Amino acid sequence: MDFGTREHLGEKNGHLIIGGADAVELARKHGTPLYVTDETRIRSNYRRFAAAFPNADVYYAAKANGHIAILRILAQEGAGADVFSDGELYAALLAGIRPDRILFNGNAKTDAELAMACETGVRVSVDSPDELRALARIASDADREVEIAFRVNPDVSPTTHPKIATGLAQSKFGIPPTQMLACYAEALSLEGVRPVGIHCHIGSQILELSPFAEMMTRMMDIVETLKNDLELELDFVDIGSGLGIPYAGTAPTPIDLANVILPIFTERAHALGICPKLVLEPGRYVVGDGAILLCAVSTVKEAHSTFVGVDAGFNLLLRPTLYESYHEVIVANKLDETPDHVYTVVGPICESGDILARDRRLPRVEKDDLIAILDTGAYGFAMSSQYNGRARASEVLVSAGEAEIIRRRETYEDLLIGQRIPPRLL
Repeated sequence: MDFGTREHLGEKNGHLIIGGADAVELARKHGTPLYVTDETRIRSNYRRFAAAFPNADVYYAAKANGHIAILRILAQEGAGADVFSDGELYAALLAGIRPDRILFNGNAKTDAELAMACETGVRVSVDSPDELRALARIASDADREVEIAFRVNPDVSPTTHPKIATGLAQSKFGIPPTQMLACYAEALSLEGVRPVGIHCHIGSQILELSPFAEMMTRMMDIVETLKNDLELELDFVDIGSGLGIPYAGTAPTPIDLANVILPIFTERAHALGICPKLVLEPGRYVVGDGAILLCAVSTVKEAHSTFVGVDAGFNLLLRPTLYESYHEVIVANKLDETPDHVYTVVGPICESGDILARDRRLPRVEKDDLIAILDTGAYGFAMSSQYNGRARASEVLVSAGEAEIIRRRETYEDLLIGQRIPPRLL
């Protein structure tokens, strides 16, 4: 079987191999549903991205996969982190990512989150004038000074799913460019905050490069205005990421991205006589193809379509339902058989939208076969839930053929954590 750019996947005796480990044996030992992550693949993806931008800082977007083991791997690789909540900040610090390499992002941070950012010494991407004033007050009261950027909404429209396009004018994220000058001027007048950067992110799973060029130009236009009008020279320009991966077909590489944005960034910075650090925030690119979801076939049913029912649904992989996204599916124990049947793979959730893969050509599928859903490392477990009273999956990390449990399977008791029956009902 041809796995394309997924060099970490292979076949042996008709079985899927990931990171040197037999997926069928992993399922037998650890049960299903089971997330399997290849440590080496994550490291190599990060290194490939960082190598394309040798003079930039790379901050991993923790929302893609916030598992503490993944964060630790990337901390060892030298990554910073883009975090979107107090929980992600807590995990990033616990994993060993330095505070000075963390940017606290988010469009509706609470005062408690701003206080945590102040206490831990991380930088904050400010999303509104209200947030600026709240952070300045909190920092001043604590006799601290927080380094900040403002998140710009650059009004760039990439070709991607509307729910993951974050740089549109109508998006909830960021501040319009027309308000930037006033925001930075106010920040310079306030105690407790010090503006040192600028930040944006135009979306996710972007497969065209022209929106990145448009975004980079607009960002540098603002940088130029700040220098000319406020004599403010920024320390960094954070452009997020959003580089897509080839769930199906092809995708641009980090080098392709670098070839588009670096000339604009370096030429404009040189013309202005400034040397800001470029910061990028890859998430999906680093972890997306590094994991698979293994699920067992519970039933095969002939109806309007031939349905393959498996023991994982949108409770464990929400993307196909939420975004109508494509994930390749294969029969992990029958890679040496001809794909001459058409099936729709569905989960056990009591919702008509619980469809993982529609009209896929696979070998003949039978009860107890093992289905592997590829490229589930980003926004897979991270978006999973206990809907329908279903426990979340176990996770294993494989390296050089060896597997270690990094998250145990949830129990019935886990489904009830935090719940209580009022004494009057007993």
